[in-house]
Order: sequence, then structure tokens, then C-alpha cells
Amino acid sequence: MLFEKLHLSAFLLLNLCLHISSGVSLTPDGLSLLSLKSAVDDGAGGALPDWNEDDATPCHWTGISCMNISGSDDPRVVGISVAGKNLRGYIPSELGSLIYLRRLNFHGNRFYGSIPDQLFNASSLHSIFLYDNNLSGSLPPSLCSLPRLQNLDFSDNSLSGPLPKFLSNCRQLQRLIFSGNKFSGEISEGIFPELANLEQLDLSANEFNGSIPDDIGELKSLSGTLNLSFNHFTGKIPKSLGDLPLTVSFDLRNNDFSGEVPQTGSFANQGPTAFLNNPNLCGFPLQKSCKNISDTTPGIQGGLQDSGGASSRKGLKPGLIILISVADAIGVAIIGLVIVYVYWKRKDANGCSCTGKGKLGGNEKTGLCAFPCINSFPSNESDLESEKGGGGGTSGGMSGGEGDLVAIDKGFTFELDELLRASAYVLGKSGLGIVYKVVLGNGVPVAVRRLGEGGEQRYKEFVAEVQAIGRIKHPNIVKLRAYYWAPDEKLLISDFISNGSLASALRGKPGTSSTLSWSTRLKIAKGTARGLAYLHECSPRKFVHGDIKPSNILLDNDFQPHISDFGLNRLITITGNNPSSSGGFIGGALPYLKPSQPEKTNNYRAPEARLPGGRPTQKWDVYSFGVVLLELLTGKSPEVSSPTSSTSTEILDLVRWVRKGFDEESPLSEMVDPVLLQEVHAKKEVLAVFHIALACTEGDPEIRPRMKTVSENLEKVGT
Repeated sequence: MLFEKLHLSAFLLLNLCLHISSGVSLTPDGLSLLSLKSAVDDGAGGALPDWNEDDATPCHWTGISCMNISGSDDPRVVGISVAGKNLRGYIPSELGSLIYLRRLNFHGNRFYGSIPDQLFNASSLHSIFLYDNNLSGSLPPSLCSLPRLQNLDFSDNSLSGPLPKFLSNCRQLQRLIFSGNKFSGEISEGIFPELANLEQLDLSANEFNGSIPDDIGELKSLSGTLNLSFNHFTGKIPKSLGDLPLTVSFDLRNNDFSGEVPQTGSFANQGPTAFLNNPNLCGFPLQKSCKNISDTTPGIQGGLQDSGGASSRKGLKPGLIILISVADAIGVAIIGLVIVYVYWKRKDANGCSCTGKGKLGGNEKTGLCAFPCINSFPSNESDLESEKGGGGGTSGGMSGGEGDLVAIDKGFTFELDELLRASAYVLGKSGLGIVYKVVLGNGVPVAVRRLGEGGEQRYKEFVAEVQAIGRIKHPNIVKLRAYYWAPDEKLLISDFISNGSLASALRGKPGTSSTLSWSTRLKIAKGTARGLAYLHECSPRKFVHGDIKPSNILLDNDFQPHISDFGLNRLITITGNNPSSSGGFIGGALPYLKPSQPEKTNNYRAPEARLPGGRPTQKWDVYSFGVVLLELLTGKSPEVSSPTSSTSTEILDLVRWVRKGFDEESPLSEMVDPVLLQEVHAKKEVLAVFHIALACTEGDPEIRPRMKTVSENLEKVGT
């Protein structure tokens, strides 16, 4: 290592002399980066080929990100990402001189040796990804001297030693991932209470032993999975783990825990797989009783105990087994007869008319007629045009096939003929289906979306998807009330949100501008964040919306936001329609009309979401929400014209435009919507929301916050 450092110093000195003699002046950041090129090899003799010492700046080199920093003549290096390039070598300490470096990503290479302590002189570092290499040694003591350190992933290396107490000084840390190393020893008390922002902790596949410290239950921001599996932990599982948030899953497999699994707090949400391969562990949810654990019935893990004592373990008598078998056979036969009876009753009822005597979901008298006929809603283009022109609505008159009209919300009942006879106003038409406003007989309006005509072979899949959407109950999410399914007709019936979309509220009607006050915009931002966090954290499937934008945020008369359109792409796929990114939303009126300015949907999508073949993630939604926040703050659409000179204009997306303004320290008045400038008292609040939006729109999805964190931070604004 000493020889390598001497060689490196000579290399840098030689390069410096060459630059002086040739008149080319590579920036100091570039010279520091050349130390990395000198320290690695890709096996083919051409590592980092475009890192050229003859360049004036390293900002165009592969894997290098730069930014203009106030007070500096040259752009400074803020990111290094040379992941997965098969680089073999060591990490040079000279990288510590990159004082503006924020992100360091070396994962998926063959770096060896220890992590140099001097690396952490780069005091702006907030994300370090060194996983999947061959690094060894212990953690450097200066690691937690970084004031902004948030993300640390050193997994799948050969790092060793105990978990150092100085980690308690990494108080901004959000992700600590040390899995797949050789860390050992007991974990000391006092580390975790200081990590108030920690969201992810993975210490799996190491050599830790002893008991889990009780204070691990103080990680109140933890989410996802607490992974301590494949270690040598012993003793009882501390009850304090039950104090962790209810959304946290445990992975304590393959350890040496003993005693009974606690039954408090978060333990109630854990399945048996969380505790597997701990031979001396017992109690729910494991199938191993903690009473008389040695007395187990063959074939039943753990044995079932009752008050009958020894007699309960003798098994069933042959005569009783025969009696139970006969009873089962008779029961199956009766069920079969009932099914046949119901089938023929439905067959006979095929001619029954939709007289309105049955409530939504079936006939009150027989419970068998599930409305085998239904009038279809109008779908011709003239209806759509008449609505755009402010004309009256039209009512249905087509026939349909046999189907089921099912209430998801049991408290939401109405007679079927109300739906069929009511005037249906066309609100919009797109690849996501035609949408109507229907006013029921009691004066209650609903939004009815007509989906595709296919998918008759995928009934169960359709119903499962709709039921999952219908279970979402949150004041900031449009509520799905009912659905109708037939081979040639699928309808979704949801709440009608009366005050249009955020898109129309921000941009105003043609010839007008938005008049939304700051307090209203903050209310919309907070409500939307709450709804989206609920979808991510609390919904049964932990939904990903995948298409957050102002036109999918509907407003009621009090300007409370309601998120719409989640789960629709999946339903459209099932019904065989062709999804479109424009128009058509569950529950609303004005959103379906063309906005005054066409939306550039891709500008709401995260950079990784614009690549083909990507699978939607929650971090996509976080980025999109960040763009919506920036629109609320600036009043500008996602595409911004920025003058670069008196004769030319640069087209930037809104995220780049705002970041450029902050980097150049432009006055806040140049970025904020002029409507808000009158509310001088809101300046601090506006600035706080800007910072939240910038965190949401980070280019690296791994360092974007969760929506739960975003919502919590927004709730603090203005309080």
C-alpha cells in the first residue's frame, strides 16, 4: 500500500508538471480523480478510458457529475458513479479532497483493501455505496464526521470487527446496510437511540453474537424490514422490538434465540417465517407451544395442549374417524345440491327485468337475480363534443349482457334503475375509458367509468383487482363505491369530486391565471402527501400509483385534494383496452376537459421511469410528487423556458430550472409564483417546501425520502 501511494504521488506530480508545461490546466478536482484511474484496472488495460489528463475539466468524464458552486470559477465534482465496471484496485485517499462530493457509488466492482480514513475529508458526502466489492478491515473512525451522511451501503464485502459505537454520531443516517460481511461480537447499547432518522437497518449474514440491545426499539423512523437474520444472536428476543412502527417486518431467521416470542405491539403483525430456524424459540406465530415443549405429538410440530392432559395425546379412535368421514361426505353432497339449485334459479332468472326492486348487488326478495340486463351509457363522439361545448347530457339506451353489479362500500346502496335512467354527462374519453357524471335519484352525483369490452376470461383477476382498490379508504383518495362486470361491459362507480383538478386550478381557465393562495396550496400539498403515503405504507398491497400529476389530483369545494387513477392501468390491461397517459380520471368533472396547456407527462416521471422496461416503484411516485410541489411553488408547467442570452432560450424541465436557480443563488422572487409574492409572511414556509421538493426530485432514487417522511416534514410547515 505504501508503494502504491508513493507511485500515486509521483504520478500526480508528473501530471501536474505536464499540465504546467503544456499550458492545459486540469482542475484540482480532475487531478484528484486521476488518482482513482491510476489505482484501478479493468482487466483489459483500459479502465476509465475517457478520463483524460489533457482535458480542462472532468465534468464530461464517464460517471462524473458536476455542479456550479457559488464562489468557485469552475464546476465542482458532486458525484462519482463507476458501478459495475469490473474495476479492480484500491480506493485512493486523494478522493477526500473533493470537498463538494455528495454521492460516491463504486458498487459491483472488485475494490480491495481497507476504506481509507481520509476519504471522509470529503465533508459534503451524504451517500456512499460500496456494496458488492472485496473491501476488508474495520470501519474508519472518521466515518461519522460527515455532517450530512444519510445513506451507507457496505454490504457484500469482507469488512470485520464489532459494530462501532461511533455510529451513534451518524445522526442524519437513513439507511445502514452492512449485510454479508464479517462483523462480529456483541452490539453495544447506546447506538440506536441516537439514529432518530434511520429508516432501513440490515445487519444480516454477519457473525454478530450475544443478545439484541433493548434500545433497538427506539428506532421510531424504521420501515420495511429489520433484518438481523443469519447471525449468532442468542437469548430472548427483546420485547422492545414491539415498540417499532407497525409497518416494520422482522427477519430474525437462523439465529440462536430462545424462549417465547413476545406478543406485544409490532410482534402481532409478524408471520412465522420471521422466526424460522431458531430451534429453542416457541410461541405464536410458530407452531410450537411453550408448555411441555418436550411432549410433542408425532407429526405435529410443538404439540397441541389442552386441559385433557395425557388423553389429548392419544389420537382419535377408528370409529370416530369413520363417523367424521361419513359426515364430511354428506356435507359435500348437500353443498353440491345447493350449488345446482342456485345455478338453475339463476338460469330461470335470466329473463328478469331491471325493475329497480333490488338494491345494488342483488334482488332483496330472492337474493339470486344479479341484474342480468343493463343499459349501456352513450359513447359517441357527438356527446363528448356537446359536453365540451357546455351542452346538456344524454341518457342511456343500449342493451348489455348478463353481469354483476356489486357494492364495494356496503353503506353505499342505490337501485340499479337509478343508474340506468339517470342522465349521463360525458366528461372525457381516453385510453383509460370513457367517464360520465351521473346524478342519481337522490341528487347524489357519481362518476362512472366505462372500461374496455374484453377480459371475459379474466373475471376473477378483475374482481380481485377492483376489490383491492375498493379497500382503500382515505379522505385524500377518491373512493371506489361499486363496479359492474359483464362479458361485454365493465363499469367503475366512484365518488364525484366537484371542483376540478389541480391542473386546472393552477393554470386557470383560458385567458386567466391561478389565484390559489399559499395556505390553499399548502393544504393541497399536505393532503396529497398524506394520501400518497397511505397508498405506500398502509394500503393492503402497498400500492404504487405510477402516474402522479396535477390532473390526477382532484379538488373538492374546500380545496381538499383527492388522488385519483391509481390501479387503473392494471384493470385496463385485464379488460383489453389500450391505456393512454392523457385524459380520463375516476371522480371529477373539469379534469376531463382539455387543460389550457397540454401536459408533458414524461416531465413528471422520474429519470429511471423514462427508461423502457422499468417496473414502477414508490420512489417514482416520490419524484412525481416533488415535481407537483415545484408547480405549486412556481406556478410553472413542467417545461420551462430559461433565457441563456438576449437571443437564445434554453428549454429546461422544471426540476433542472429550480436546481439551477438555487445553485446560482437566484432571488426567491425569481422562482416563486408571483401570486405568492404578496404573502410575505410565507417566505420561510415556501423555502422549506422548496427543500422538500428538491429532496423528492433527487436523480438517485436510493436517496429520495419515503412518502411517509415527506408527509411528516410537510406537516411541520406552517405549524
